[in-house]
Amino acid sequence: MITVNVIGAGRWGPNLIRAFHDLAEVRVHVVCDTDESRLALARHRFEGIRTSTTTEDAIADPKADAVVIATPVSTHYELTLAALRAGKHVLVEKPLCGSPIECEELQSLATDRGLVLAVGHVFLFNAGIRKVREYIHSGELGRIFYIHASRTNLGPIRDDVNALWDLASHDLSIFQYWLDAVPTEVTAHGESFLGHQVQDVVIGSYRYPGGVMACVHASWLNPRKVREITIVGSRKMAVWDDMSINEPVRIYNKWVETRRPEAYAEKFGSFPTTIREGDVLIPKVAGPEPVAAECEHFIECIRTGRKPLNHAGLATDVVQALAATDESLRDGGRRVRIPAVTAATSPVEQRREAVGAQGSKARNPDYVPIHTADIR
Repeated sequence: MITVNVIGAGRWGPNLIRAFHDLAEVRVHVVCDTDESRLALARHRFEGIRTSTTTEDAIADPKADAVVIATPVSTHYELTLAALRAGKHVLVEKPLCGSPIECEELQSLATDRGLVLAVGHVFLFNAGIRKVREYIHSGELGRIFYIHASRTNLGPIRDDVNALWDLASHDLSIFQYWLDAVPTEVTAHGESFLGHQVQDVVIGSYRYPGGVMACVHASWLNPRKVREITIVGSRKMAVWDDMSINEPVRIYNKWVETRRPEAYAEKFGSFPTTIREGDVLIPKVAGPEPVAAECEHFIECIRTGRKPLNHAGLATDVVQALAATDESLRDGGRRVRIPAVTAATSPVEQRREAVGAQGSKARNPDYVPIHTADIR
């Protein structure tokens, strides 16, 4: 029996509590939240759990093998650090932390202590996302030209991170999973229309090895909920639509053929192109609920010592890209190389420091920075 404690019973926490509660040979022991009404709902829904408004009750619990953290991003570092130091395996919601340096520190600590540190990039367990990866890696789409992701809705509106950190961290993890690569540079623009210190709408354009371009539109200020990614290849194109329950993936047998006959080029000075159109394939996509699959995978990694699919190295790469995106936003859309760890702290760190928290180096005088390439 593996015992799991959960910190955070708000927007996403109840889904994690339910998923772990439904697993065989897994017990949810303690649920923590600062809101007593949320704890009352948890007690009503899940028999046998204890509740607390103090995070220490979950972290220091000698019965717990693992701690699950579903709290605001600005709290992830402190809570994950405390749980790892207490010898607990950790599943923490995305993004892992507010800065790449903090991510690397946590990953190093988990590795040194032989603990599983997984991050809630739940779309890596989505059956549609996995199906698209199969098409990409089989070569059926041909060379990947570009990817475009839209992740929009009207709310929920946050004040701890901007729309890109909140929403597009999913897309960046998906791109990395599909391409087996991390972005090399980014340009980004965004606006804070609601008057907060964070951008409500962000558009980021990323460059990946091999000339692949990926664009993300993230907004919590749109009238319609959209969760869609288009992949354009040299042979075929694909669309993943998370809002389509029965047909989340479509493969379009469409491409552009370029002819290069020398005689034509000499006569007209350009090359002709032909648009080819074929059938649309809607593959069967079946699989477990992503959050249930993620939680089951986490427990399996604890039991076997296997490296999680949603491991901290991948999560650190995502935060590297997010930090570089913030740098581009601050500098009017300037092209920023990734990784781009500068002396400037991220907006997440700035907001935390404003309420009296200290930087990661001050919290851990023994901290030694390591390179992402060494831990990926």
